[in-house]
Order: sequence, then structure tokens, then C-alpha cells
Amino acid sequence: MTFRAASDQIEVPAGVGLTAVGMAWVRARESARRDRLFDDPYAEAFVEAAGGPAAAGPAGAFARFIDVVDSHGVQRTRFFDDYLTRAADDGQRQLVLLAAGLDTRAYRLSWPAGTRLFEVDLPEMLTFKQAVLDTRHATARAERVTVPADLAGDWATALTRAGLRPRERTTWLVEGLLPYLDADQAGRLLTTVGELSAPGSLLGFEYQSADTRLLDELRATPELAEFATLLKGGLDEPALTWLPRHGWQVLRARLRAELATESGRLAPGPLVDGFLVAIRR
Repeated sequence: MTFRAASDQIEVPAGVGLTAVGMAWVRARESARRDRLFDDPYAEAFVEAAGGPAAAGPAGAFARFIDVVDSHGVQRTRFFDDYLTRAADDGQRQLVLLAAGLDTRAYRLSWPAGTRLFEVDLPEMLTFKQAVLDTRHATARAERVTVPADLAGDWATALTRAGLRPRERTTWLVEGLLPYLDADQAGRLLTTVGELSAPGSLLGFEYQSADTRLLDELRATPELAEFATLLKGGLDEPALTWLPRHGWQVLRARLRAELATESGRLAPGPLVDGFLVAIRR
């Protein structure tokens, strides 16, 4: 889907930033369901501030893509909600969301006392997000620390200056980011995460269990061609082999299809995407 121009008061981030609005749209739709897997009371406000989604577009590849995005976004959100809250319940008090986008977990989930949640993203994304949250008088349930930084640059220095303590265990979430990086960028980012991670730190992100032709289909669909240009592919080897070679042990790896079956939801294909959690050795 696409979004219309923002109002004069709130400027919507461009490029990859609009994908964050798309995920907010997915979360808003899920939150409106009686059998919802999570509740994000702020998601709809982000979509409204972005002008709302444009026409849904034709059937065919576009419709199939929207179905996959919806399924992926819903299962991903629930999986990583559980991952973060479980880590906090197990005593981890330092959580970092890289490319935090329009994530509202600091506001919508319950956190133990002393939890610090760092949100790293571009300044314009954080500005848009804060402007919308202010209109809803949102109050964070943890100590929320925003870190304006470009993940293509020296974001590690910005994060440590903001208060991250690398000698302490950290719970990392890299959600919805790696597919927009090329192999070198993805490798450097995850290597930096490892360098900042004490033993026992956790890392969560999406992965693919096999190649898919979805990207080729996107490029061939006029309504989706612009979005397809943003996708770079991420790691050039399977995450399940990359992580052990770089000091991580995979604890959990679940395919979207498995999670969808467990939750009683349809899982439109391709069914090669999943979500994982690893621990620093």
C-alpha cells in the first residue's frame, strides 16, 4: 500500500520510513480484531497522521503481497513481543530496538522496574513518531531513550553515549531492517551488535529458510516496483549458519507458517520466512 502526503503539522518519513507506516497499518488492523494477537492502541494514529492508505490496488500479485505482509507483520509482532517481555522477566534490563520505526512496545507492554529501552532510528523518524505520540498523550511504561542515528554510520557511538552499558547483558531487536540492507551492510551491523554484547546478551531478527521468487514478482508488479527497489536482500548466507560462526547460539527459530498454525491463522505463501532468537556466547 502507499500513503498520501502528510499534513502541514506532521511530516511523514520518506523511502524506507514509509514501510514503518505500512507496519503500523498492519498492527492497527490486527488490533481491531476480536481475536487479536496483540493490541497496539497507537498504530492507527500513525496511519492517520500519514494521511491514511491509498486505494488497495488490483487483485493478483498486489493482493497476494498484502496478504503475506499482513501475516508476516502480525506473527512477527507477537513473536518479538513475547521475546522482549520474556527477556525482561528473566532479568535483562537493557533493551535496544535498532531501526525502531513506529514501534510502541515501550508504551503498550508491561515492563519490570528498572527497564531501559533504547530506540535507534533516523532523526526524522523519531520526530514524526514523537509528534504523533504527543497527540495521544502517550506515557512510556519503561525508561525510553531515543537515539537519533543513521545505522549506516557510527550508531554504536551514539548508542553508548546515550547510556548503553556494553559490559551488561543487552537484549537486541533488529526487526524489519535486514532485508533493506545489502550483504556487507547487514554483516557489519550484526558484527557491531556482537561487539557491544556481553555474554548472555540476546538477539532477535527475521530470517528466511530458503530463496523465494517473491522479490521478482514484486519488481514485475507496477504498484510494487518502487517498494521492491528498497529491498537489498540482507545477509548473503543463511542466518542459522552465520550466527554460530560469529559468536552466537541460536535458541529459537520458528517459521511464520508454524506460528500461524498455532494461532489459528492462515499463512499465505511463500512460507520461507521466520523469526529467531540467539544468545551471545
